[in-house]
Amino acid sequence: MHGTVPTPSVSIPTLAISMGDPAGIGAEVIVKALADPMLRERCRAVVFGAGSCMNAAASAAGIKPFWESAISERASKAPFVLIDAESAADSPATFGYAPTSAQGGELSFKWVQAAISGLRNGWADAAVTGPISKAAWALAGGGREKYPGHTELFAESFQSERYAMFFHAPPTYAGPGMNVILATVHVPLMQVTRHLSTRRVIDTVELADETMKTLGIADPHIGVCGLNPHAGEHGLLGIEDHDVILPAIRACVANGLHVTGPHPADTIFQRALSRIGARPRLDVVVAMYHDQGLIALKTIAWDRAVNMTVGLPIIRTSPDHGTAYDIAGKNLADPGSMKAAISLAIQIAVAKRGE
Repeated sequence: MHGTVPTPSVSIPTLAISMGDPAGIGAEVIVKALADPMLRERCRAVVFGAGSCMNAAASAAGIKPFWESAISERASKAPFVLIDAESAADSPATFGYAPTSAQGGELSFKWVQAAISGLRNGWADAAVTGPISKAAWALAGGGREKYPGHTELFAESFQSERYAMFFHAPPTYAGPGMNVILATVHVPLMQVTRHLSTRRVIDTVELADETMKTLGIADPHIGVCGLNPHAGEHGLLGIEDHDVILPAIRACVANGLHVTGPHPADTIFQRALSRIGARPRLDVVVAMYHDQGLIALKTIAWDRAVNMTVGLPIIRTSPDHGTAYDIAGKNLADPGSMKAAISLAIQIAVAKRGE
């Protein structure tokens, strides 16, 4: 099912970072995140992106560029390298590309592919992806339109049939944390029931268990959301909870997993709030669709949540936000989620080496 990936041998993890849509805030959050010396000392970073965007973001933030530009990863031994894939034809006359453009979609797709190549070729320990526009990928055409997002592209690239989006927000003194995994990903709400199956829910619960163990929870407590209000109310508000989700939970319990549900989605997330020094009643929530899980998580931890694609033979993380075209180029973007994505990629890469 999974392709084989060479194991890098450098002393600290090397991250392949794709900048994301050039009209968005990807360059800004990458520059601000890696400007943190405590983060920089924990990794080597190779960024695939546009030099004009990186330089403009650094200038606006008052940050002196700390990276070296190169034509390839192997052309530089610097700890922070920008592979400036921006040609003269690509570069805008002034900072900023047009939002949701075919040009932005083509470039951001190319930069993600370069990061994937780094994982395949063995020089990268993990990939961290900046925010892209799915609509821009569709405008770019050339096969890019078939991918609703990074998740599906990475799954196909590494031949993973069993994968999911997992969101991790660690607790801090500023607020609680939470872990959420999605049974369906980039699916319109009206089509969710077509994509749900007992097998899919089982796979998602198993991935939740595996991922929480990777994050250091030996016996994770997993709560599964119902699909319908009140988890179906014994069939009065929908049959999927009883006919599709409950059999999956029973199968996972029979296999020794600590899982309960289906729980009403309007109450389950309160039980999954984690606080420093106190373990929550539920370590992770399995949500049935995108917004069911992410509204709760982003409400409490929008500035530090990380998206991971789990079920892959490689490590891929990203910030939990989008391109934020409306504030791009204005030095207003918060780098918290990007810093968390980089930090988590480093943490998992180091832990994997110790296995």
